Amino acid sequence: MTIITLNKSMFKTHFFSALLTAALFSIPVKAQKSDSYVKKIDSIITSSVPLQFTGVVLVSQAGKTKYLKAHGYRDFDKKTPLKTNDQFEIMSNSKQITAVLVLQEAEKGTLDLQTPIKKYLPKLTQSWADTVTVHNLLNHTHGIVDTEKPLVIKPGSQFKYGNLSYALLGEILENTTKKKFTELAHSLFRKLKMNKTFCYDPQNKQSLVPGYRSENNQYQKVDETFINNELLPAAGIISTVQDLAKWDQALYKGKLLSSKYQKAMMTASTLSQHNVFGKENMGFGYSVRVIKEQGLDYFGITGLGDGFTCLNVYFPSTDTSVIVLENQMPRNSEYWSYKEATIKNAVLKSIISSH
Repeated sequence: MTIITLNKSMFKTHFFSALLTAALFSIPVKAQKSDSYVKKIDSIITSSVPLQFTGVVLVSQAGKTKYLKAHGYRDFDKKTPLKTNDQFEIMSNSKQITAVLVLQEAEKGTLDLQTPIKKYLPKLTQSWADTVTVHNLLNHTHGIVDTEKPLVIKPGSQFKYGNLSYALLGEILENTTKKKFTELAHSLFRKLKMNKTFCYDPQNKQSLVPGYRSENNQYQKVDETFINNELLPAAGIISTVQDLAKWDQALYKGKLLSSKYQKAMMTASTLSQHNVFGKENMGFGYSVRVIKEQGLDYFGITGLGDGFTCLNVYFPSTDTSVIVLENQMPRNSEYWSYKEATIKNAVLKSIISSH
């Protein structure tokens, strides 16, 4: 018989690893009743107070669809209704896909998360390129506001959100793999059978719906997108609620990353506040929020811009995804992600009440 002795540090590491694994891959003991949130979500998406909902909502459990409805229009002038399989710009939800691609390369040894980015982006001339690491780009603690200007914070000291870091991560991927970001992303989508997900292409929009800016339930179409090739890794992915449910099942069930890199992505390495999840600072990993709300642990990511609003949350205790894609962005910031938060709260309440 072999006796293994753990010192205090080793015990903490093993104990934390066990907790994380349990949280990520737990098999639900009791599932929430879908009818407890169905009527509530119905009332949320049909109410025009304080603003109308125009988008698609999907709730899935263990990979099975429990709720799927579209409400509103893909074209407000022609009153063309949305369909449940319409494609939306998912904005910053795109960053989660880029994070996985980076971590997959780290697994292969192509890049190292703790290495300064100068190694992968030799064109950078600022001295901070020898200090900021890939890790800092992934969790938005880099302090870069312009590649030609000094940092605004010491790397790793605090969270400052933006698109630039993920644009740089896209460059790092291309430099290390010698492949275009679009090629890397599309290869991943094919493996996951995310057949309606792709990188934005002005020449091939498929069933992409137009985005709208809204105010007082009046809508103005966004005619010119801010997405370009440089911003594809930060905000340029197009998808559907069904494909994002497939993504959740692959990501949170450990099908995309080894346990080491799964843990790195899902562990809070900095703190950030977002109104969808409350007024307090909560954990942030690699493009995933690590939330504890009303005693329940779960993961989430949001997206906003270009006339679109997106939310994707995953509750590991019941293997439940809540995905909301809207083709509107309110001009009044008070209502940003308002319906998304309300829908999430309805499902959250249902899960808590079933425990």
